[in-house]
Amino acid sequence: MPYAIRIHQTGGPEQMRWEQVEVGKPGPGEVLVRNTAVGLNYIDTYQRTGLYPLPLPLTLGNEGAGVVEALGPTVKEFKKGDRVAYAGPVGSYGEFVIRPAARLVKIPSGIDDKTAAAMMLKGMTAQYLLRRTYKVKKGDTILVHAAAGGVGQIACQWAKHLGATVIGTVGSDEKVAVAKKAGSKHVIVLTKEKFTERVKEITKGKGVPVVYDGIGKDTFADSLDCLSPLGLMVSYGNASGPVTQFNPAILAQKGSLFLTRPTLATYTATREDLLRTARELFDVVKKKIVKIPINQTYPLREAAQAHRDLEARKTTGSTILIP
Repeated sequence: MPYAIRIHQTGGPEQMRWEQVEVGKPGPGEVLVRNTAVGLNYIDTYQRTGLYPLPLPLTLGNEGAGVVEALGPTVKEFKKGDRVAYAGPVGSYGEFVIRPAARLVKIPSGIDDKTAAAMMLKGMTAQYLLRRTYKVKKGDTILVHAAAGGVGQIACQWAKHLGATVIGTVGSDEKVAVAKKAGSKHVIVLTKEKFTERVKEITKGKGVPVVYDGIGKDTFADSLDCLSPLGLMVSYGNASGPVTQFNPAILAQKGSLFLTRPTLATYTATREDLLRTARELFDVVKKKIVKIPINQTYPLREAAQAHRDLEARKTTGSTILIP
């Protein structure tokens, strides 16, 4: 029987178990995939701790890439041997997984499995943030928190290509060079500077039209002060913990601001949206407009250590787990 990383109760990385699982055969509309690489994401830690509750026991993981091993009835779009990638549903931390065919995309030639596994969730998140949630255009100055992280590095490269000036924030001096290489013209170290003051200084008091914030509690309130009137606060993650006790009247006081809490699941809910999002991501990666930095690799059986390093902010860019 194949192995997977599972939890039987929520909590810290010590709850993660490498154990045998029954995978079974794919049913109607399903595909059996042999994983060749699995992506690591912050949402995995939210599901492990119970911040995002899911039924237990649970196989963790939200993205991966691999090879089609078997097809369920009614599946026409794929064949055995196809290289495929996916972001969701949960359960990717396994040697073999059964996926809905409607949530798989074929990996184009020129992109290897490791790169595909490292970019599906983070890259498609960057796509909808920059191309749909707020359509970044030439001449914009934008604020991207966690600019050295997985989504951050992809978003910074892409935004620079679109003609924007990127202000990136990072958590340590060591990450400054990473954020600059990714396209941040200005980099603010959160532990050393007050980012609201630096953003106002850089923008000559105007503020920015959009803030992309995957950090959450520690940066949310001050991020509102970085926005220009009618600006958009995009809160898409909780790396420092969830935002609580928010009073919507603050948006009025700070300039009739907009606030959204988007998810990739909503932006790729239809097959058409999923394929369009993946195609645009694959296109910018193949053209080398966006490079996917895989800076850490762990055996899948050591996923607990990968979680510890991620939560300790020891990682940069993307991390993959190898079954």
